[in-house]
Amino acid sequence: MTARQLLQTYWGYSSFRPLQEDIVSAILDGFDTLVLMPTGGGKSICFQVPALGMEGVCIVVTPLIALMKDQVLQLRRRGIAAAAIYSGMHYREIDTVLDNCIYGNIKFLYVSPERLRTEIMIERAKQMKVCLLAVDEAHCISAWGHDFRPPYLQIAEFREKLTGIIPTVALTASATPAVQAEITEKLDFRTNFKTFRQSFARANLSYSARLEEGKEARLLTILTNVPGTAIVYVRSRRLTQQMAEWLVQQGISADFYHAGLTTPQRSQKQDDWMSGRTRVVVATNAFGMGIDKPDVRVVVHLEPPDTLEAYYQEAGRAGRDGQKAYAVLLYSTADCQRVIQQTEQQYPPVELIRRVYQALANYTAVPTGGGELTTYDFDLANFTRTFNLPPQDTHYALKQLQLAGYIDLSEAYFRPSRVVLNMDNRSLYEFQVMNPRFDPFIKLLMRMYGGELFTDFTPISEGNLSRAYLVSENEVIELLTQLAQREVLLYEKQTDKPQLTYLTPRHDARALPFDVQGLNQRRQHALDKAQASVDYAQHQTQCRTRILQHYFGEETDAVCGVCDNCIANKKRAENGTLVPKEVREAVRNYVSLARDKGVTPRQLAHYFSQTDEQELAQTVRLMLAEEELRYNAAGNITLNK
Repeated sequence: MTARQLLQTYWGYSSFRPLQEDIVSAILDGFDTLVLMPTGGGKSICFQVPALGMEGVCIVVTPLIALMKDQVLQLRRRGIAAAAIYSGMHYREIDTVLDNCIYGNIKFLYVSPERLRTEIMIERAKQMKVCLLAVDEAHCISAWGHDFRPPYLQIAEFREKLTGIIPTVALTASATPAVQAEITEKLDFRTNFKTFRQSFARANLSYSARLEEGKEARLLTILTNVPGTAIVYVRSRRLTQQMAEWLVQQGISADFYHAGLTTPQRSQKQDDWMSGRTRVVVATNAFGMGIDKPDVRVVVHLEPPDTLEAYYQEAGRAGRDGQKAYAVLLYSTADCQRVIQQTEQQYPPVELIRRVYQALANYTAVPTGGGELTTYDFDLANFTRTFNLPPQDTHYALKQLQLAGYIDLSEAYFRPSRVVLNMDNRSLYEFQVMNPRFDPFIKLLMRMYGGELFTDFTPISEGNLSRAYLVSENEVIELLTQLAQREVLLYEKQTDKPQLTYLTPRHDARALPFDVQGLNQRRQHALDKAQASVDYAQHQTQCRTRILQHYFGEETDAVCGVCDNCIANKKRAENGTLVPKEVREAVRNYVSLARDKGVTPRQLAHYFSQTDEQELAQTVRLMLAEEELRYNAAGNITLNK
């Protein structure tokens, strides 16, 4: 069958969307292909249709189990044989799936990037007739991207082990020019590869951002004025539940979603929202990827995300049906400061990294030059307490040491034991009165981990609890187990003790050959991304779609005409009025973000490219004359403190 016949037979569409047919043709012709399409642009069809027209199995690499399961289910409903391999499956089940790919009729095999490193996957894949390697969420391969996953770097090596010359297609909704270049480099694309880029503009999606201290009231207004399904994104798990409960009190059908929920809970909440039983879901960024619900009318963010890539993907879940939809960002001045501060914290000073490395040597008693490939039990809470280290900063320092290749931390390090209370305050008090032997331990839990235990799965340390309660760690585990059996709490025990492995002989910490320049580059790159997100939120004049297009390397003079800034600019033009007060405030906000470094006049002119040049120049001259602004030693414009 031709590509169009396959599309009609399995999807029921008589024609492709723009670019899809060209992409399908390039893959069928054997080209390595990079596909850049906005969220909801129809990326899956771009590799599924050509794979059906080729002989053999299409291996699809994707980072999310939920996305795998959803894609496999959708394909099976269309009568297409598909399977997935993911964590939690029994060895025999994995064995059967791989055998079916070799000897059976499986057309699509979905796997995580980690799976490509396993011996069984490598050996069985050599026996398969693989026709196409599809890499979804391809931005994860780039260290300069917003969701870097080191296992993605192994994909090119896996491809080399396959029989024959296998074309690769990489797909992503959000990649800057630098990330695009790294995708093709790290996947070892052949020199004649093809790139297809769909415009990042969404004609049906109206973007807006508001400086708002009373976010709850504004959110209620938005949900009242815009009927239909909605997503509200927040940063913390606790806030998802609090905000959802508040919306229910206001008469709006709402529920909450975050990664700390059990799998059945997540599935039920997602099904309720997908089916329309729940109108609004309040969620962390754990919700949404791979969920194909076309009729979302509004996506509201109650804080700026860390990057514009993340914002574009999350906001882009609105209006996939092509009908009018809204993406609204509500922020406060403190929110913008917090985004920058949290980004800086992820890249600790090299002095702290060296201090943590020396503390590791003392903790494990490894001499200089020794310890290569040796593994030790590692308790972060005990480690930081022993050496008086700041826990969160130490966590980030360890991640930098791991990224630099000096140590490796087992999965258990990133998945500590967790507890969430299964009762409200009143029921818990009644249980304590009726069961006095548990009372002091429950009080200790509350004292050490606080009220968050009522709303979120909270990471705990059995070791810390045992020392505080003056009993053995095994006795603490038994107490938690008994409370779980009585349904007082849910207890997810760490399956194994965290392990720390030295990947190189131990260095003298003072002479540790750490890539300081690389660390500083990564820090600055992350800060630039965070700053771009803040700038987007605070910009009051330029078309928001144009800001996003420029960020992703798509240059255009066109404006969307439907975002808040375009509408405001249109009203000003119609009224023939100048608004120096608003321009002045916008200039002050922009310059303040650069702090002492300041901005160049050229940067200022570019940022306010949609503002009347004469009006901007007059405003800046006035602010300089009144000493609200000044030139610093570098000749840049800064706030006069």
